[in-house]
Amino acid sequence: METTLLPPTPVSAPLAPVGGSKISARNVSVFYGPKQALFGVNLEVPDNAVTALIGPSGCGKSTFLRCMNRMNDTIPGARVEGEIVIDGDNVNDRRIDPVLLRARVGMVFQKPNPFPKSIFENVAYGARIHGLATSKSEMEGLVENALKRAGLWGEVADRLHQPGTGLSGGQQQRLVIARAIAVEPEVILMDEPCSALDPIATAKIEDLMDELRQQFCIVIVTHSMAQAARVSQRTAFFHMGRLVEDGPTEEIFTNPRDTRTHDYITGRIG
Repeated sequence: METTLLPPTPVSAPLAPVGGSKISARNVSVFYGPKQALFGVNLEVPDNAVTALIGPSGCGKSTFLRCMNRMNDTIPGARVEGEIVIDGDNVNDRRIDPVLLRARVGMVFQKPNPFPKSIFENVAYGARIHGLATSKSEMEGLVENALKRAGLWGEVADRLHQPGTGLSGGQQQRLVIARAIAVEPEVILMDEPCSALDPIATAKIEDLMDELRQQFCIVIVTHSMAQAARVSQRTAFFHMGRLVEDGPTEEIFTNPRDTRTHDYITGRIG
């Protein structure tokens, strides 16, 4: 990525979500050593909605996603400038404990990554760490509730003590989502959560996202224009490390304000 390009002239100010923001990104830039990956991103992310981050490979959307729960902290040489504020807390404040932050801001990765433990222990893991259950029965209720909310309980109720790694790919991804929501996060980040799944499993995850957005703020990175159109209420288009534009999904797809957005959606760039 060239770092000497002048930033494009914005076509208009970012559109604030109706009903207020859960997450506010303010002038966020990210560097991997001397290489700049994100340039001054400003974005408002609403609660109780799915926000899709779209754009060509290498445009910075996954980098931006990882900023929200400081996953970039784990990358040697990474540096984040600017603020990401969640309900008044700047996540980049060094007084913020990343472990506690990641309980508030859960993450689901591209490839399902269940722990090499039983289905039950996969879901109970985070709850144990954070002391969310004080008895065996309370933990059992918490695990059951999380699996039901992830749409998986009916498929695994009779094999909770079998390995989570023995499930199908789509079931593993729903198990990972159950693990994330078991600690009652405020935000769920999803980085290409369906790219390794078949169409039937993808449809189940998309239905699940639509249900979970009633309770959580969800941000998803996707390469699929059709998926972004199906599941999200807001869309943000990234290109060459910059946020080009964002707004209601229907408007971004039918009446984009920037020609680069139009060209990406219609397949002219990508």
